[in-house]
Amino acid sequence: MTSTSATSATGSIITALGAGSGIDMAKLASDLAAAQYATRIDRLTAKSEKLEAQISAASEIRSMMLSLATSLGDRVRVGDLSAQPSLDNAAVASAALSGSSRPSGTFSLEVEQLARGQMLASGSFASRDAAVGAGTITVRFGTLAAGSFAEDMSKPSVDIAIAPGATLAETAQAITASGAGLTAYVSDTVDGARLVIKGADGAAGGFVLDVAEDPADPGLSALAWQPGSGSGTLLQEAQDARVKIDGLSRTSPSNTLTDAIPGVVLKLSGTNAGAPTTVRFADAGGAITGAMQDLTAALNEIAGVLNEATNPLGGDLSRDSGARALRQAFSALAGRVVMPGAADGEPRTLSDLGLKITRFGTFELDPERLAETLKRDPDGVAAMFTNGVTGVYATFDSLSRSVSAVGRPGSLAGSLSRYNAELARLGEDQAELAEDQEETRARLASRFAVSDSRIVGYQSTLSFLENQIAAWNADKG
Repeated sequence: MTSTSATSATGSIITALGAGSGIDMAKLASDLAAAQYATRIDRLTAKSEKLEAQISAASEIRSMMLSLATSLGDRVRVGDLSAQPSLDNAAVASAALSGSSRPSGTFSLEVEQLARGQMLASGSFASRDAAVGAGTITVRFGTLAAGSFAEDMSKPSVDIAIAPGATLAETAQAITASGAGLTAYVSDTVDGARLVIKGADGAAGGFVLDVAEDPADPGLSALAWQPGSGSGTLLQEAQDARVKIDGLSRTSPSNTLTDAIPGVVLKLSGTNAGAPTTVRFADAGGAITGAMQDLTAALNEIAGVLNEATNPLGGDLSRDSGARALRQAFSALAGRVVMPGAADGEPRTLSDLGLKITRFGTFELDPERLAETLKRDPDGVAAMFTNGVTGVYATFDSLSRSVSAVGRPGSLAGSLSRYNAELARLGEDQAELAEDQEETRARLASRFAVSDSRIVGYQSTLSFLENQIAAWNADKG
């Protein structure tokens, strides 16, 4: 152990006084001031070092808990514990879960056609600023097929008023804002400006345009369109998506299919007629076994640091309420109910997943217990590894949040807040003590300077007397 400030300061004073050839008054003042304050400085330094050790230990444990919860959450959401399905041909569709259930097995998916909306282009105009005339455009909805239109009488038509002097661009804006479910824009083509109107996806989203023009401002009838009449061009017919799931055909007015595969939302993006792809769900058993092995190892790593920090014989956090609370939570972790809503016989606790705690405060995994639970209730075990309000992830996320809750005095974060506040106060005390020591040194140095001046005078007088006596003695000889 290194010498204390008090021992060092006292040694320097003894050395200065025993110099024999005179005293270094400036050094003596500095050493005396250091000796006077050394005990208090040592006490504050020891407290500061203790606080820094406590802050370091508490921060490490809190960080480890956060890392465990974060990594577990990542695995549940997007990693190997995720129930998200995968497709062999990702260009055909994307798939995601529609709920918290975890499907299993494989499904065949064949997309024969995508849903799309009707798309209509008007005749050419000189420019987008060209006037189109005034009147009313009436949109009627129904199904367009084989050159004929069957109106859907259950869907009301929409009237769109076009004011006198309206331009092609303003007409496009009026159609889009009408609430008819259509979008319109002006395309500047090589043949001139053309109004493009797009309907909603699905075969039932077909439409025709009837026009009643204002006789005082004619021209709007050029935008009228029905199959076989009008100056517009049908660019695309509306149609439903058509798919086969496990060889069985179904249609959808949208390219988003919910529960076509139970528990899955499919978003179609391409076709693969004649070449079915496979939608797969990973086997939860292998991923859960690996996850429990990793969880046990991570808990042991945290428990090792926690047990050392809370050791009554010299642990940095031996008296810390937050660390003791976490250690108590760890001791009950194996039997903690993580699925409070589970029915009788279904897995409810971490011990059902094979987690055990030893008498040394460490963890072990019982692979036979885990395998037995997986075999007996694989769906129940899989349900414990979802991104919900209950389950394994929710348990450790809650524990991590509790450890990091600054507003809770009994948490590690609360302890950290207290330790940092105490360290800041110690810093202020150390700075104040240093100022007092410097004032004492300056005061002593001033006094010693006066004494040193007197000593110099005394030494000069003594030297004169010694020389005078020597002369007298020489005369007598």
